[in-house]
Amino acid sequence: MTNVVIADDHPMFRAALRLAVQGVAPSAAIREAGTLDQALEAVRAEPAPDLILLDLRMPGAEGCSGVAMVHAERPDTPILVISAADARAAAPQVRAWGAIGFLSKSTDLPEIEAAVARALNGEADPAPQPSDAQDAELEDMAARIASLTPTQLKVLMGVLKGKLNKQIAWELDISEATVKGHMTALMRKMNVMNRTQAVLAAQALQLEPHV
Repeated sequence: MTNVVIADDHPMFRAALRLAVQGVAPSAAIREAGTLDQALEAVRAEPAPDLILLDLRMPGAEGCSGVAMVHAERPDTPILVISAADARAAAPQVRAWGAIGFLSKSTDLPEIEAAVARALNGEADPAPQPSDAQDAELEDMAARIASLTPTQLKVLMGVLKGKLNKQIAWELDISEATVKGHMTALMRKMNVMNRTQAVLAAQALQLEPHV
């Protein structure tokens, strides 16, 4: 059986996406989520989803943070972003974070169905080539952050919110020493020397959660 997660904070748009999925896979089991926390809970559930349809802007998510968090939880599951964000800017960014494609919310139902069918078949739109050295550098950093474990990514999100290690430790229910260990590991993966550089790199990639 095909398993699909639909994550969007607007019930009417979730219903439209449900129709699109059912048009392609009538017997699909569909889990819905209206916040990033609910989306993460849904993608962690078993059986693992075969496809995740994800909005960028919903409670708990900002910029590309939702894509990064979901991809960290299920790196082998295709993520198709369907959002009202500007496609020219958002499409290459979400692909850098692990999504296989981007559709505007103004896309008509047949086109969404076609994109869902391609995604379920494991097909992805080719990622655009970086236009210059700076874009290539940003793409490389996105790949580095996308390689973080879910816990390392949560620690980075806490740092982005300006939280201290002890505050992050309390929120994640781990020790402060464990947070420091994750910080060391994530800075090594990101190839940065300190917290400030990590924050600047993540901000440049629009990986900014709500405070």
